[in-house]
Formats: sequence, C-alpha cells, structure tokens
Amino acid sequence: MAKKWIQKATENAHGQFKAEAEAAGKSTEEFAEEHKGSKGKLGKQARLALALMGASKNKEKKSRTQSDKRKALYGKE
Repeated sequence: MAKKWIQKATENAHGQFKAEAEAAGKSTEEFAEEHKGSKGKLGKQARLALALMGASKNKEKKSRTQSDKRKALYGKE
C-alpha cells in the first residue's frame, strides 16, 4: 500500500461529504452508514469516511497505558 494514502484520498475533499450529511439532517457517521453500499462517488466517500472514523477509534484503544491495562486485567494497580 502506498504511503500517505489518506492524504491523497482526502486532498480534494474540502468537506463536501460532511456538507451533504448536514443538508440531509444527519450526522456524518449516520449518513455514511446509510450510503456505504451506494455506487459511485457517494459510496466511495461513505466507505472512506467510515474507515477514517474507525481508524481514530482504534487509535484511542491502542493508546492505553500500562497501568490502564493492569486495571482492566486485575481491577486495581
């Protein structure tokens, strides 16, 4: 996979997908879930939005400290 693929995929985005979601009266995630099976540009944008939202959630999960892991396993430090 090419380096900086996210940067290349979003270089011409300028918030159009978010604007479409707001115009539909939905959050970006709701709009993306609704249109992830669509064909064409809208479907691609929806799948990319979901992938990028998922990436930020995974990053938060991975950033747990050692003491947090210990608390989760044993209930105390």
